Amino acid sequence: MPAATPSYSVSYSSIPLPIPSTNKSPYYTAPQPLTAYTTRLAKTPPSPGSSVNTSAVPSLTAGSYAANDKASSHGAANIDLIDMMSDRLSNAVNPLPLDRSLATQAQTSGELNAKQRELLELQALATRRLKGARANFSEGMKAAKEVKRDLAWTQKRVTQLNANAAREHPAAYKAAVAKYPSTVDS
Repeated sequence: MPAATPSYSVSYSSIPLPIPSTNKSPYYTAPQPLTAYTTRLAKTPPSPGSSVNTSAVPSLTAGSYAANDKASSHGAANIDLIDMMSDRLSNAVNPLPLDRSLATQAQTSGELNAKQRELLELQALATRRLKGARANFSEGMKAAKEVKRDLAWTQKRVTQLNANAAREHPAAYKAAVAKYPSTVDS
């Protein structure tokens, strides 16, 4: 007959995880483009076709310095470079993959926490079962020692009774031993 395996169930409640979006989120806010940039400009930046140097590294020709001086005197000084760089960086970085990875990380973290709680519950259950098994084993050992002690006392008492019967009634004792042989070696 196969041994019955104990079954148990562990239940835990799940907590909903807020998934961040590109709108308002309590965890992560995607950078928003600055609208003040366009209102602060007195005039739009020069087009690439004009004589103003638009590269990141200024050229060392005299004409480029003169063109830059002309541009700064005609309102290019009104451009807020920090706002412009913030605007360009916010447009260069796409926050959607970051939002998705953050949501995946939060979901994985939640699953890991649930498994951790489940493992702790199983560990507590195993500890309780082990305590019960130890208590049962201790009681069993105590009962076995009592039985052994009782058997030893009974054997001693039977041996004494046999010796008294053999001494007091030798003929009847020999007849009884011949009729009912002993199965225990003494």
